[in-house]
Amino acid sequence: MSERARSFGAVAATYARYRPGYPAAALEWALAPAPGGEVLDLGAGTGKVTEALLRRPGVRVTAVDPDAAMLAQFRAAFPTVAAHEGTAERIPLPDAAVDAVVVGTAWHWFDRALAEPEIARVLRPGGVLVVLWNGDDDTVEWVRGYHRALHPEEQAPIGTTISAAQPSDPAFEASETRRFANPVPTTIDGFVETISTHSWALIAEPHERDASLARMRDYLLARPETSPGAFTLPMVTDVVRTLRR
Repeated sequence: MSERARSFGAVAATYARYRPGYPAAALEWALAPAPGGEVLDLGAGTGKVTEALLRRPGVRVTAVDPDAAMLAQFRAAFPTVAAHEGTAERIPLPDAAVDAVVVGTAWHWFDRALAEPEIARVLRPGGVLVVLWNGDDDTVEWVRGYHRALHPEEQAPIGTTISAAQPSDPAFEASETRRFANPVPTTIDGFVETISTHSWALIAEPHERDASLARMRDYLLARPETSPGAFTLPMVTDVVRTLRR
């Protein structure tokens, strides 16, 4: 696993506090084929997906993540949820153990050639694989502007696209996709903290990271949408839903 993928444990508490969660409507649609039962939060991190899953009746969650520091934060927040150290390529669960596997903003870190058959192994026939991730609504002009302030060279961030999130393993049927609004109330300070937990910031040279975050802060202070200090960040949650054959 890459340095970027392994970088989050150092900021586990900040990640848990500032990273956005997932809208209930997204999980409602995603899990419609498997509304209850056993659900694996794969790449669980500090528990953003689990937090949403636990609001659903009849759901029993198991969490798996490779980062011990992130799991420590997870266990502190969700002490009754079974949480195991493991990877998508080697899931520490038996065959046909769960009705659904949910991957929240982690799919792009997986070795899909290994992860997809492993996910199929732990899913029961007819079970659902859900890949979802949060992103900014880049149809909004000032949102595109803050990206330019952060990365003036327009370096493309690591992330997930709809096409890349659709599994190709023959164990899975054709995917369905949907997008949901996920507006996030925040502040300039809180948003800067959120961005500081992104993988590029965690592995950047400190002076480069600080300069990027300072440019973003200056930009937000100058924009009428955000200059009061408190604002709503227009985010979206993209969801890919795929059934196990």
